[in-house]
Amino acid sequence: MTRPTRASCPLDLDAPGKRLGYIRVPYSSNRSAYGWIGVPIAVIRGGEGPTVYLGGGNHGDEYEGPITLLHLFQELEPGRVRGRLILLPMTNLPAVLAYRRCSPIDGANLNRMFVGDPGLDHEPTKAIAHFVEEVLFPLCDAAIDLHSGGRTLDYVPSALARTGPEDPLRARKLEALRAFGAPVSYLVPPVGNDNGILAAADRKGILALGTELGGAGTVTPTTLAVARRGVLGFLAHLGVLEGAPAPAPTRLVEVRAEHYVYALRAGLFEPAVMPGDEVEAGSVAGRLFDLDEPERPPLTVRFEAAGFVLCRRPIPLVERGDCLFHLGADLPG
Repeated sequence: MTRPTRASCPLDLDAPGKRLGYIRVPYSSNRSAYGWIGVPIAVIRGGEGPTVYLGGGNHGDEYEGPITLLHLFQELEPGRVRGRLILLPMTNLPAVLAYRRCSPIDGANLNRMFVGDPGLDHEPTKAIAHFVEEVLFPLCDAAIDLHSGGRTLDYVPSALARTGPEDPLRARKLEALRAFGAPVSYLVPPVGNDNGILAAADRKGILALGTELGGAGTVTPTTLAVARRGVLGFLAHLGVLEGAPAPAPTRLVEVRAEHYVYALRAGLFEPAVMPGDEVEAGSVAGRLFDLDEPERPPLTVRFEAAGFVLCRRPIPLVERGDCLFHLGADLPG
């Protein structure tokens, strides 16, 4: 049984036109006993057509999504839209304002909070996730959530789909990835304990994509251009907008567990490769220097598998367990 949401939204999501309002997420704090956090929500509704969710700022240190969706809301008029767009440019608003991956209020990672729990007064991140999954997603036919690598990872601009061989939406997701047209598109297999937004979309049976548009805690003209072209291509593919951008080729890859490279001890990491490079199994990923014992020879870190370097950690100082790289392997066929 679905538990009732704690958040609310007085904005009329059904009326035609273009409107901006706030999701009211209850948060009782020392400075405001009966207060709420106002998460911006925008709606653009034109003629008949599908409803599409467009999200950004799921993680607060990833800004391609907020910038792209703020542009989109300001530029699009209802007459251009066949259907309805629901935009959350800064879904995890407290984290966006704090330039942090996770919320500074409850320490929670929004993209791990899609657990069917509306949360308590001190858990606003759960309330946001619950509202998206239980109130907004049932209205939608498709969704895209715009991510990048944040401060701790830097990606080749990519789009992604959560899918496996048994996914009834797999073919449609592959078509949507091609319509988005990022330089790289990669597939991640579903796992049983996945509490992310793409898993929530799968539970509701709606077509959904994610992205990893860049990272290192910044934005560039290149990553913003990929985001904009991709969102417009996705919406045109769904029939919501006319005038799709010129098709852009995308490299389809899959990501498996053996593609991740981790630091096995703390230290200072010297990378040997960069995103976009091709590597072989056993080739050198980099060297890890011990800062407590500088006289020790560096530890050579190697790739377990062959593939294409999708992302790297841009911060040289590492602790045991930090992700240094991950690869993608070309999709068979």
